[in-house]
Amino acid sequence: MFARAFTLLEILIAMAIFSMIGLASHGVLMTVLDSDEISTERSAELQALQRAMLFLERDLMQAAARPVRINGEASDQVLQGGANLLESSADGLALVRSGWHNPQLMLPRSTLQAVGYRLYDGKLQRLYGNYPDNIIGFEPKVKTLLSDIEDFQVQFVVSRTQQSRQIEWNDSYQGTVLPRAIAVEIQSQHFGLIRREFLLTNTGSDNAAE
Repeated sequence: MFARAFTLLEILIAMAIFSMIGLASHGVLMTVLDSDEISTERSAELQALQRAMLFLERDLMQAAARPVRINGEASDQVLQGGANLLESSADGLALVRSGWHNPQLMLPRSTLQAVGYRLYDGKLQRLYGNYPDNIIGFEPKVKTLLSDIEDFQVQFVVSRTQQSRQIEWNDSYQGTVLPRAIAVEIQSQHFGLIRREFLLTNTGSDNAAE
């Protein structure tokens, strides 16, 4: 008996079926790869946001009632915040923080650090230097915390009477004592509006600048 061979039509049909299966598998694979890439990017963006909030929280929780210099100019203001500060395209914030790690005081600096925040070219930046009292002409170091930022706003609570439970937020602040609380709003293209409120612990009239 003669074995029955595949006809040309059957071979063409089989090739067409395998081609469709291959195209479908390729589409599924590309979808999985694209989803993995998007997931990786979103995870990196979320980690950057968490790091930025960690920087903000650490600096504000350790804010020191010490005069802060901007562009090297002496002042009795222990914290400054408001529109266009530090050449920001939105709000800016400048303060001196304590608790800067210096193990056994081996480094030629104190544990105080002047820091600032601003929105510049669509990026949330942290400005800092090695010394709290920088001279005129000093160029601070710049660390980009977040990209694709549309707005950066800072608000302050100066005081609240015991008779009133309502909190009044101010859009700017300059004072010889630290405010009671600071709110930060970040408008991100990826995450939308983000607001964090920080209650400062080292405040009060006893914290006047020395």
